[in-house]
Parts: sequence; structure tokens; C-alpha cells
Amino acid sequence: MSERLIGTVSMGIRCPIIRKGDDLASIVTDSVLNALESDGRSIRDRDVISITESVVARSQGNYATVDDIAADVKAKFGGETVGVIFPILSRNRFAINLRGIAKGCKKVVIMLSYPSDEVGNELVSLDKLDAAGIDPYKDVLSEAKYRELFGVNKHEFTGVDYVQYYGDLVRGCGADVEIIFGNHAEAILDYTKNVLTCDIHTRARTKRLLKAAGAERVYGLDDILSAPVNGSGYNEKYGLLGSNKSTEDDVKLFPRDCKPLVLDIQKKIFDRTGKHVEVMVYGDGAFKDPKGKIWELADPVVSPAFTDGLVGTPNELKLKYMADNDFKDLSGEALKDAISERIKQKEGSLVGNMASEGTTPRQLTDLIGSLCDLTSGSGDKGTPVVLVQGYFDNYTN
Repeated sequence: MSERLIGTVSMGIRCPIIRKGDDLASIVTDSVLNALESDGRSIRDRDVISITESVVARSQGNYATVDDIAADVKAKFGGETVGVIFPILSRNRFAINLRGIAKGCKKVVIMLSYPSDEVGNELVSLDKLDAAGIDPYKDVLSEAKYRELFGVNKHEFTGVDYVQYYGDLVRGCGADVEIIFGNHAEAILDYTKNVLTCDIHTRARTKRLLKAAGAERVYGLDDILSAPVNGSGYNEKYGLLGSNKSTEDDVKLFPRDCKPLVLDIQKKIFDRTGKHVEVMVYGDGAFKDPKGKIWELADPVVSPAFTDGLVGTPNELKLKYMADNDFKDLSGEALKDAISERIKQKEGSLVGNMASEGTTPRQLTDLIGSLCDLTSGSGDKGTPVVLVQGYFDNYTN
């Protein structure tokens, strides 16, 4: 058998437009195998087939309306004043949820974290904070004080003044609004004892702190639409977390019950080809933009479901470490043979082994999901399925 000279390859797979009720497992299976055949390729054992969460949710029909959100918020908080704390700054991710929240309340007190939101969208630069002598870890600012100190700060990429935008959205729904800026959850309790915490990855701690400080009713976005409202879609684990705007009045929720889907695709591929592949559903990747400083992960997890072969972290040796240290006196075929033999001999976890230093042992699903998110993009590429080949190869393959 000749040596394979190509390592990991990530390929976007074109698929039909997915609608509610479509047999997604069959569509994905057919699309992957047809794409490979058209390109003169074939499926291999341990290939990874990844499906973007949006088409999974679409096939499930997992949608809700602004009025569904409003009904759930009103039922949980009683329709009075609600503190909405730590929302991210996003037209796609949060604005439509805010409309639903506002329609279920008389007044909304929005507390924005600053200088940036949880995923890195900036409200004010650190340099401006330094110049104003403001300490974001202790100072709570009113909207008037924020404007006095910092003026208008439009988002670098979208050009939106989110302070104005969110305020206008709430007022447009007939509710009163007050906007403050702070980073301690407990500060909202000076305004209301009813709090909806909208942070994503820190939500459990925020809820704990609020309850300990005397909040009366505390819910997170993960608690809103965690069950159907008037026949709506829902997500029992994540609620509104991971949702996206669908239309001006509808939101697409994070998909639910995805494990049967990935297992079904895995079985269909095996039945048709005899190859054992891994399958996962992916949303946002987990990476940070160096210019805008935005951390991409606005979903609660990178992958809501995956087959068992994707559990765990990579267990890899660093080639350049071995070449520069253990085998620094070797070259050519002798160096190649020595490194290959060391890789073949690796056993157990390499945590703490200097030869694995710098290999970043993140979860496999976070690494592969990030690769797939970058491959598929979020626009008009038309490749909601990504096939990754050779990911589990190493230098010896």
C-alpha cells in the first residue's frame, strides 16, 4: 500500500434546502456519498460527517414566535418589571428574544456587561475606561453617565449602537426601559427582584449569586421555552439559548433530541458502504477573532449530539518537539523511522508529557466543530454538511 501524503481534509457538502419534516438522515447520507462519487473519492472508516444545527432544527420545525416568548416570560415573572442582565449584543441572537421579553413585561431594566459582552462585542474600549477612571469591576453606570463619559460607540463590524437599539426595541413593544451598565449580577437587585439572566456560559453561577443575594424570581434564557407554549417549539435543556432570528416575528431554536439522528446517519453509511464513520451536529465554533476580539461561541455548546467515537480529547505527540529534542541527531529516513516508531508506541494519556506540550487537548467535538463552522461559513455557501477525512490520522498512516 502506498503512503498517503494528504492529511486532514475538510469538505463542504452541498445539500438540498431542508424543510420541516424532511428525512434529514437520508438526505445527509445521500448528499455525502453522491458528493464523494462526483469527486472520485470514497468514504473511509473514521471519517467525520458534521451537520450544522440550523438544518437539524429546521427539519424538526423547532420554531417559536415573539408572542410565545412573551407568554412564557409573563407566566414566569407576572408581567411586571424584569431585570434582563448580561445579554449579548446581537441582532441575530438576542434582539428578537428581547422583543418577546418586552411584550411580556411592563418594564425592562437591561444591565449590560461592559466594556464588552460575554462573547467579546465591545460597548466601550478599555482605553476609554482608563481615561475616564472607571473600574468596570465595581462601577455601575446609568445610561446617562455612560453617554456623558463615552458618547456613542457603534459596533465595529455592524455599525449598530446597541444601547440605542435595545432601548428602542423595548419601547417599540410598549414597555418602559432603563439601561444600566455593570458586571456584578447582584447590582440589578437595586432595581427589581425579578431577574432574567441572559448570559450563556456563566449562567449557573449568575443564578446562584442572584438567589443568594435575595432575588425573588430568577430564570435564565435556558428556562424560557424549555417546554412548548401554545404548541411552539422548545428546547428542554437550553430554552432560548442557541436560538437565531428566523423572521421578524419568529425565532429558530437550538435543535433537540439529536442523538437518534447522528446514530441513524452512522448506521445508514455503514449499511451502504461497510464503513464506520463518526457523526456530529455542530453550531458555533469555539474560537476568537483577533481583530474584533469576538469569541464566536454564542451557542451553549459547540455540539449538542455526536457519536461515541468523538468523546474525549486528542492524544498527540508534538513532532517538532521530538525532532528538536529526542531525535535531534537524526535526519532523513532515520529521523522519520524513529518518530514513526515513537508514535506507534504511545500509550495511555499524554497529559504532563513534555513531548505532547502545545498540542491543545480540547474536546474533539470542539475542535472538529470549529473546523466545520469555518468550512461551512454562515452565509450562502450552501454546504450545511461538512465531511472531515483523515482527522484521526497521524504521521504513521
